[in-house]
Amino acid sequence: MILFPVPIGCEDLCRSLPGWNLQQLEGCRHFIVEEIRTARRFLRHAGYRHPLDEDFFYLLNEHTASSWRSGTGTADFESWIARIGDGEDVGVLSEAGLPCVADPGALAVKWAHEHNVEVVPLVGPSSLMLALMASGLDGQNFVFNGYLPVDAAQRAKRIHELERRMRSEHQTQLFIEAPYRNNQLLDALCSLLQSETRLCVACDLTLPSQLIRTLPAGRWKSERSKTDLHKRNTVFLFGE
Repeated sequence: MILFPVPIGCEDLCRSLPGWNLQQLEGCRHFIVEEIRTARRFLRHAGYRHPLDEDFFYLLNEHTASSWRSGTGTADFESWIARIGDGEDVGVLSEAGLPCVADPGALAVKWAHEHNVEVVPLVGPSSLMLALMASGLDGQNFVFNGYLPVDAAQRAKRIHELERRMRSEHQTQLFIEAPYRNNQLLDALCSLLQSETRLCVACDLTLPSQLIRTLPAGRWKSERSKTDLHKRNTVFLFGE
C-alpha cells in the first residue's frame, strides 16, 4: 500500500512532488481515494499513462468512513481488494496533502497493518509542516487539533482551552477548518484570543496565491478586512 501525497494545486507538480513519486504511480492500477473525479484529475496532471477507465477506484471519504468505524464497511473493502492480484500495489490518494493526516485514508492503512500488508509512505508536501515552518512559532512543542467545533459557543470554549494550554505548556496550536467557514473562524480568533497571542494564517500553500502572515491577535483585528480566506485551503496556528 503506497501513500501518495497530493499537492493543493496541479499547476506545477515538479515543484511539490519528487519524480520518484510520479514513477511509483505508474505501477499502480488500484487506488483508494476520497473523490474519484479529483483523483482522476490529479493522475492526468501527473502524466499517468494508463487509461483511467481501466483502473479500479475505492471510495473512502467522510461519508463512507462511518461504515468502517461501525464495522460494516470493511467487508465491502475486502471484497474490492480481493480482486487485486498478489504482489500488485494499491495507492492511497488524499484530496490534498498527505494521506491519513486529517484524512480517512488512515482506516485503510490500519487495515493494511492488521493484514501484514507493507505500507510505503512517500515524501510530499504537508500544509501543516509548511505552515509551522513559515510561522515563526515554536516548532519544538506543537500539536495539531484537527477541526474546531462548528457551534459558536463550543468553538469559543475550545479556543480558550487551547490558548490556556499554549501558555501553560508553551505549545503551538495548529488546526484547520472547512474552507467555506475560514472567515468565520478567523473572526472568532480575532475576537477571542488575547491581544498578545501570535496568530498565523497560512493559506494556499505552494500556490501562486500563497499567503502566510503572523501577527499578534490585537493587530489582526485591524488587518482583518484585508484578508479573505473564503474557500481557500488554510492552516491556522497560534502560539507565544
